[in-house]
Amino acid sequence: MGRSGRQDKDEGAMDKAKGRMKEAAGSLTGDKETKREGRSDQRRGNIKDKKGNLKDLLK
Repeated sequence: MGRSGRQDKDEGAMDKAKGRMKEAAGSLTGDKETKREGRSDQRRGNIKDKKGNLKDLLK
């Protein structure tokens, strides 16, 4: 069976949190690549969150 909306939203929240930490670490150390990865993780988290919301709507 496929993933539930809740699972996607939980995974999205984790990706967003991880991304915020990476972005902050990159800002503190001046590492542009880490900062960029953090932003990418946050975008991926937002997409997973929206996907979870859509799955819940279509139940």
